[in-house]
Amino acid sequence: MPAEVSGGTARHPLPPGRLGGVALVLGGALSVQFGSALAASLFPRTGVAGAVTLRLTLGALLMLVVCRPRLRGHRRGDWAAVVAFGLALAGMNSIFYQAIERIPLGPAVTLEVLGPLALSVVGARRVAAWCWAGLALAGVALLGQGGFDRLDPVGAALALAAGTMWAAYIVCSARVGARFPRADGLALALTVAALVTLPIGLVDAGGRLAHPAVLGLGAGLALLASVLPYSLELAALRRLPTATFAVLMSLGPAIAALAGWLVLGQALHPVEVLAIALVVAASAGAVRAAAPPPAVVSAAAAAPPARR
Repeated sequence: MPAEVSGGTARHPLPPGRLGGVALVLGGALSVQFGSALAASLFPRTGVAGAVTLRLTLGALLMLVVCRPRLRGHRRGDWAAVVAFGLALAGMNSIFYQAIERIPLGPAVTLEVLGPLALSVVGARRVAAWCWAGLALAGVALLGQGGFDRLDPVGAALALAAGTMWAAYIVCSARVGARFPRADGLALALTVAALVTLPIGLVDAGGRLAHPAVLGLGAGLALLASVLPYSLELAALRRLPTATFAVLMSLGPAIAALAGWLVLGQALHPVEVLAIALVVAASAGAVRAAAPPPAVVSAAAAAPPARR
């Protein structure tokens, strides 16, 4: 919502529903990170590829039923944007789930968030943004203090690669959001991602995916990690300024660490907790540094963040 400007001084009145918008964002963040924890608990039953397949396939089916996107009337460029979006989504989820099979959830999300952070810093082109990036790198250096052996170097590298895919997802999300109404573009992109990952999941997990208990957990994963958080965040974007929304989303690594501890029993060392706090602070600061003046920011026009 644009700020009111009077006498050269910007005033930011508290709009109705602002508190509700904050609650929606935090609810979406909790949902997606606890969904990731649920995915990690599925790995022993389905393997990583099977969990990715369940999440994307069931999520796509649910989104298609809810959104019922229109298939006619789109140009070739629209479909190219959807395919790119779906490929980014498939790659992001597949690589991230490979990472959290090897390293704890909190550090994985901390490393992954460097992708969107780098995108924000490059887009800002401000000295302050580069200072925040330096703080984030200090957090990563702390995370690897004593070597990344405890985290598993392969898992750390995969988390960084997932961050690159997350940045690509954000770019594709904005393009699709400008071409398709409501959540139609996301529903179609999820369908593309599901079609890409389904053969791999079937080969890896086979008949285990059809077990009733596994299907139940997969449906819960699709709801927690895709359908519910996207719906909550889309509603929040109608109530909050974009910068406020993005700062709240930067809490992802901290919420992921909480989910990993509560659901998976993944305790963190004090140095790792400090490292995560530094990256959270750097992400929030970089978003602030990259934000345009409040008078020209419109939350309703913002694209939703990446869905892991």
